[in-house]
Amino acid sequence: MNFADKVVIVTGAGRGIGQCIAVTYAKHGANVIIADRNAEDSQKTADLIRSIGREPFIQVVDVGQPDEIVSLMQNTEDRYGRLDILINNAGISYWKSPYELTVEEWDHILNVNLRGVFLCSREAAKIMKKKGGGAIVNIASTRALMSEPDTEAYAASKGGILALTHALAVSLSPDRIRVNAISPGWIETGDYSQLREIDHKQHPAGRVGKPEDIANACLFLTADQNDFITGSNIVIDGGMTRKMIYEP
Repeated sequence: MNFADKVVIVTGAGRGIGQCIAVTYAKHGANVIIADRNAEDSQKTADLIRSIGREPFIQVVDVGQPDEIVSLMQNTEDRYGRLDILINNAGISYWKSPYELTVEEWDHILNVNLRGVFLCSREAAKIMKKKGGGAIVNIASTRALMSEPDTEAYAASKGGILALTHALAVSLSPDRIRVNAISPGWIETGDYSQLREIDHKQHPAGRVGKPEDIANACLFLTADQNDFITGSNIVIDGGMTRKMIYEP
């Protein structure tokens, strides 16, 4: 898969999965735009990319703010003249009882996680179609399909991303823009060595996920030779959502 000189925006690229995605594209020769609301985290990702001989572009952006999204896309087009790939990774959550979750908290999560994905995709598509198309990957979650208590707003936002993904895939198809989603399960972004044996064994795949698992899937979905894949959601969870669990 060749991404030499492709222009790639990764939102939420300052840490965790987003950071890994950004660095992975850079390793494959892409021009990476680090879009994150935290300037210090963005610099850490930029330093990792520079260490492999690439020079990223940083824009501090809160995807919950529509005007900042427009600015991100305009600056990308001004700098590179094109946009090939968008990875909508930025997201937030509150773990609160539905009895206690405020309207303001609900709106904040939906505005960042769902509205932000729509607006980033729309503004990115305006640039992509000028150059003959592109690829968008939305990072959803297995929590769009199953839940723990007190995750209503997060689950709703991620479920909305899945619906938005197939809707955009159809609407943007005349412009040769592919739109897919990835639903990660347990992806450990901390100290992997501190995980317990039971943490790994509860996964049919035999291990907890790593950010690289998601980054590699992004490469697959956005590669030019995989242009027959659109409107799809790939669950990457080590098989956990296919495992029947009964209380003893």
